[in-house]
Amino acid sequence: MRDESKRHREKGHFPSIARSRRLVGAIVALAIICPTFAFAQIPPRFYWKSLAGANAVPVIYQSLSGNANPMDPALVVSDDASVDANVALVGYAKMLPLFDRTLTLAVLETVGRISGETTVAGRSYNQSATGFGDPMLEVGYNLIGPKAIKNLPDIMRYEPKFSLDLIVDVVFPIGEYDSDQALNLGLNRWYGRVGAPIVWQIGPWVPGRRTTFEVFPSVWFFSDNNDYVGQTLSTDPKLQLEAHLTRDFTEHFWGSLDTTYLAGGKSSVNGVAGDSLNTLGIGLTLGYQINDNLSLTAGYMATVNDSDPEDLRMDGFRLSFTYGWHKIVEGQKRLKSEE
Repeated sequence: MRDESKRHREKGHFPSIARSRRLVGAIVALAIICPTFAFAQIPPRFYWKSLAGANAVPVIYQSLSGNANPMDPALVVSDDASVDANVALVGYAKMLPLFDRTLTLAVLETVGRISGETTVAGRSYNQSATGFGDPMLEVGYNLIGPKAIKNLPDIMRYEPKFSLDLIVDVVFPIGEYDSDQALNLGLNRWYGRVGAPIVWQIGPWVPGRRTTFEVFPSVWFFSDNNDYVGQTLSTDPKLQLEAHLTRDFTEHFWGSLDTTYLAGGKSSVNGVAGDSLNTLGIGLTLGYQINDNLSLTAGYMATVNDSDPEDLRMDGFRLSFTYGWHKIVEGQKRLKSEE
């Protein structure tokens, strides 16, 4: 039986094992690293599709700073605020077939430290907080583009061309929260977003030459926090528009030019309204496939239109390692090792 399988592979009846492992192992689940952060982006190339049944576990470090709580997508700006967050994130994501389309499920938990100074309703706070943040669930479904990839020959033929997904993020308010503090890892309210990520393939789909233009419009929604240092915090819906231009440098190394635009999201404390967001950020992401299962990405982003006191000022660095696997590919690896 083993000899027969070997003859089939030698005749080209099976796709390249090494190439299949690389395709499955790293495309799966980098995007779950960002939705709970105020200004961090969904990483480029996250909404490329992988083999149905693929799994991934990311471990991420992020360092962010600015004049708002970097953990809060509401981005309540305080003119004299100076806030830093250093956090680690661990998550899990899985791709599944549903009605011949790809369904993606992801969960994420945050742990770390936030510290700094801010002002709420005329009162200044100089505080720090450590512990766990609010967990996030993401559900994504592909509407336009290639059908669900159910076998290795299909993934060898995969090209995104024009692909459109629908995603829903929900954040559960069960993280650590102290109502006497203005800065917390948990936010004491429900929030989430609805988005429609688009991947547009430019040119040939050849490893080492792949180019994509990716756009991700989304809208954030927030419930009220009725115990925000004794006040009520309300936030209007916020528009977030992300874009990436990505390009392979080699078969395993790629880069992306990134931008994010934020609009709306006016926050009110006890009915006293602040300013709406009108923020533009630019950044750079680099990615590298370390081996069949492990990938690395590093990215930096900073606001650019932030000269006025009421403008959002924020920058952040992200470093992520993602381990991806699939039982079919792992089985191929064991088969090859037994030859």
